[in-house]
Amino acid sequence: MPSMRQSYTVTVPEEPPAAAFPFLKTEMRRKGSMSGSVLVSTFVGLLINQAKNSKSAQGLVGLKNLGNTCFMNSILQCLSNTHSLRDYCLHNSHRRDLNNTRTNTALMEEFAKLIQTMWTSSSSDAVSPSEFKTQIQRYAPRFVGYNQQDAQEFLRFLLDGLHNEINRVTVRPRGTVEDFDHLPDEEKGKKMWSKYLEREDSKIVDLFVGQLKSSLTCSHCGFCSTVFDPFWDLSLPIAKGYGEVSLMECMRLFTKEDVLDGDEKPTCYRCKARRRCTKKFTIQKFPKILVLHLKRFSEARRTSKLSTFVNFPMKDLDLREFASENSTNAVYNLYAVSNHSGTTMGGHYTAYCRNPNSGEWYTFNDSRVTPMSSSQVRSSDGYVLFYELASSSRM
Repeated sequence: MPSMRQSYTVTVPEEPPAAAFPFLKTEMRRKGSMSGSVLVSTFVGLLINQAKNSKSAQGLVGLKNLGNTCFMNSILQCLSNTHSLRDYCLHNSHRRDLNNTRTNTALMEEFAKLIQTMWTSSSSDAVSPSEFKTQIQRYAPRFVGYNQQDAQEFLRFLLDGLHNEINRVTVRPRGTVEDFDHLPDEEKGKKMWSKYLEREDSKIVDLFVGQLKSSLTCSHCGFCSTVFDPFWDLSLPIAKGYGEVSLMECMRLFTKEDVLDGDEKPTCYRCKARRRCTKKFTIQKFPKILVLHLKRFSEARRTSKLSTFVNFPMKDLDLREFASENSTNAVYNLYAVSNHSGTTMGGHYTAYCRNPNSGEWYTFNDSRVTPMSSSQVRSSDGYVLFYELASSSRM
């Protein structure tokens, strides 16, 4: 499995936003003669101390519903409790990745500003995400207005928009066709991942993007061809069951071997003819943050919803059986859930999140934030699950 890239040096801009950090101006005036490195340490220390001393600074701040925007609020709370992304915003590390030659940086700026407000506000009053909404609908006009939207689709558009603005690659190389088919699969996967990073390389990719391996085996000659593709989340079909199914059953259904026959017959690379083949997915590279989307809605116009209870583990989700190669780093812990209750005609989104500081679970229902028991997290409303790789988990 490809190794993770080296971490990047965290820097802080010369002028952190005063509105987000009102306590900073006085502190920096008082220590005006300090070196830059000491100021950085002071700044980060102040953030940590304020988070410890203020309940409202622990991210326990609701978001105002602007009119059917519960789908947006639910996802924003899940991302706010993604501790690596939260710290990236709190430390203003995104400023390092916002290239001055880019004309569009407002989405990342407003997202970071919102996260900073949620974690450093001296008030426990709900925050309005109206400025952020202005920017996300400029990036993705489908979110203009106040119609109810799908939370998973919103997450995909948001992560894509943030990635584009903080992509470390400012000039993408010209596309070249390289033949890696002669290489062993593990080496081929690494080469394909490196090529992907030549074009797409950001904090979002660091955290959320993994790599899928698709194997196509010809039933006639036995030749197996492999394709490697990045994934930002996995959309899992819900296994048929009586009342309850497990998340592992949904994963096995997603990765099960499919037969491609009839009109679906692909062309075999060796036979040079269309042949009956089998296709199977495995995970080549596991991301630090694994987003699992439970396909509760019918693909045909979202007219029906599956309310099957999917039993997902809170800790130690072991996905090694789905790994392409022998992997010892494929165990995950749950830290957030985006829930959808009701029907397709009159539904509502909430979020259950584990606070990265305390490890306690909370319900985020638009403006309201309330403590909850971890035993209440699993329900038939679970829709988008956020897991963190156990090796990088704080809890």
